[in-house]
Amino acid sequence: MTRIPLLADTRIVVAEPGDGDVVLRPPPERDRLADPAQAVRDALAFPLQGEPLERLATRGGTATIVIEQPALPIPGAPTGPRHVAIATVADELERLGVAQTTILVAGGLLRRTTPREIGMLVPPDFRRRFKGRLIVHDAESEELVEIGGLGNVPLRAHPALVETDLVVTVTAAETVLHGGPAALLAASGRASLRAAGALSLLETSASQGWRLAVELERLLARSVPLIGVSLALNTPSVAGPFAGFPYDEAAVERILRSRLRLLFGLAPSRVRQRALERLPRELTAAAVFAGPPSVAHTEALLRATVFRAAQLDRPLDAIVVGIPPTTASLPRERPNPVNAAYLGLGLALRLWRNLPPLAAGGTAILVHPFPRRFARPTQDPYRALFYDERTARDIGAMRDAERAAVEDTRAIDAYRAGRACHPLQPFLEWSACDATAHRLGAVLIAGCRDATAARQLGFVPVHGLGPALEMARGRGAERIGYLLAPPFFPIVTAA
Repeated sequence: MTRIPLLADTRIVVAEPGDGDVVLRPPPERDRLADPAQAVRDALAFPLQGEPLERLATRGGTATIVIEQPALPIPGAPTGPRHVAIATVADELERLGVAQTTILVAGGLLRRTTPREIGMLVPPDFRRRFKGRLIVHDAESEELVEIGGLGNVPLRAHPALVETDLVVTVTAAETVLHGGPAALLAASGRASLRAAGALSLLETSASQGWRLAVELERLLARSVPLIGVSLALNTPSVAGPFAGFPYDEAAVERILRSRLRLLFGLAPSRVRQRALERLPRELTAAAVFAGPPSVAHTEALLRATVFRAAQLDRPLDAIVVGIPPTTASLPRERPNPVNAAYLGLGLALRLWRNLPPLAAGGTAILVHPFPRRFARPTQDPYRALFYDERTARDIGAMRDAERAAVEDTRAIDAYRAGRACHPLQPFLEWSACDATAHRLGAVLIAGCRDATAARQLGFVPVHGLGPALEMARGRGAERIGYLLAPPFFPIVTAA
């Protein structure tokens, strides 16, 4: 009988799929760039569309490099192709005679990057030689420039995107809401950021966030030249004794047979957490594209989806997702219940193309203890959503809570000081969960140790994975899928 390990917080739960069930895993790595820096230079010299960087840069002028927090993919790596790409673009601008380069960290509503963390976004040697400015975006800044709108959503941009001779985005193609023109949107105001939703993170047709990002790119392009660099990343890989997980069945079997797994299960929670954080990880790139940010990002995202996606012949009746002990944003922390729900419903189950992996009315099983644990002060804004028992199930109460959140001056000050995320971020994550949950029959929390926390968010607490599977089959599930994650990867469902 096939057995598979599922990471549930800091513990490993072993599942035994039945006949007819499906184990979803990403394919093995196909391509890897031997020299990412040269690939970036080639892409800038031969973009997919528009002028090369050499013709866009103004000698003696200014340029703004827009980057994002490297929150995705999960797990990440201390250094990777994005670090190389940022340094390469900055070096190319210096070679072309640009006098002043500004690096703008566009974090949207996430916690603002602190001075101590900024150095982790670029290679160590680049930190020592970079002589330009480095700015962290503030979605509440009064200096944001209004440049237009889409429908009733105003579009405001950071001054560094407007008061410059050139804008270059340097991102990885993870989703339609992360990378490419979404980096420009992440340097806008709270109204547009709150409106940036999507049913699928890999399809543009049903994404308000993509439409807002492309419109912002179009409006900026009227006054300043734009070019983007987008990297198609490979699936993050684990080094050491478990190298090859999750796409290699031999690596999965090594984990199941390892004595380290038994010792890991007996260790205290903090020891398990540190062991997971210290696992050696590697992140590589398969391709680099340049051109207008939306064009380069679209091509890179399609390429990354082809390289990394698991194939599914038809939607499942139920799916099991293990929730790792991390948040989907920086700093990496133990997730609170809203974070945990977002990892499963808002991230893993929105990474699909063609059709959702779970049929309408199906059952999602999230394997996680779901404790009411809120790291202070970084997760304080989540308390406003979670501790009002009406909020998660009553749209009127949700709107009232949102209005109260944006009027909370203490919460806004904490965001601007880099101590916590923006008070609207929890509501954005919960809306992402609802984009998946609204079409499901039930969401079960397997291994739940806080039944009140699960019920408060409208979920069903279950003691363990076995009883959760029985409940799913009792609801009519005949074909159950098991998502071998993290890392989270795309799922392409046959139409």
